[in-house]
Amino acid sequence: MSLRTETDKDTGVAVVTLDRPARHNAIDVETADQLRATWREFRFNDGVRAVVLTGAGDKAFCTGIDRATDVPQPGSPYSMDDPLLTVGPKANDLWKPVVAAVNGMACGGAFYLLGEAEFIVAAEHATFFDPHTTYGMVSAYEAILMAQRMPFGEVARMSLMGTAERISARRAYETGLVTELAPAADLPAAAVRAAEVIAACPTEAVQGTVRALWAAKEAARTQALAQAPHLIALGNLPPERQAGLFTGRGGGFRTR
Repeated sequence: MSLRTETDKDTGVAVVTLDRPARHNAIDVETADQLRATWREFRFNDGVRAVVLTGAGDKAFCTGIDRATDVPQPGSPYSMDDPLLTVGPKANDLWKPVVAAVNGMACGGAFYLLGEAEFIVAAEHATFFDPHTTYGMVSAYEAILMAQRMPFGEVARMSLMGTAERISARRAYETGLVTELAPAADLPAAAVRAAEVIAACPTEAVQGTVRALWAAKEAARTQALAQAPHLIALGNLPPERQAGLFTGRGGGFRTR
């Protein structure tokens, strides 16, 4: 299993862990399937009242889709198969609160998950970046999801700078992407502590509040996401040219 789930029956908090540390917790087809199944199972599990989502190890929360995953694409710009589109809780109609605990790198497709969490707690060494443009790909879903959580200029800079720059946990906290910073060793406890407070409140009130919060930005989000497949089809380089950029680019990055 590439996903671990543990539920504390006393507190009602479930901890979901992406468990592929050797691959920086990148999501392959199996992991995507397990995420979908987990969110949908939680809908029917009244013992789960709040969720913490994190990654195994201290190097990465998630680095998006596993590049070794082969996802055949239709030959039409009007159709696209993206295995990450439905890995988040909201995409699976789960309206129980999710606290993301970012324990290292969070980049690219990780934003599908972070974009559907209620709020983010991060370790002090965590970093955030979006590599798409560096490798000849359009950042569409990722940029749209982060534009719901970050000031426009911040998400624009992250999306356009690619691998040249990473946002530090401190900067993410200053701009509102992250709501709490913790030393790496204290991160799980900090996220669970917040989830326990929420889980102790009446379930109906909590889920209603979650739904109201997302309703506040749903229209703009839905309209923007509808354009994403066409922007990707128009702007992405062919896969073989993307692969060449992946293998051919080196160099460092700066963190701000």
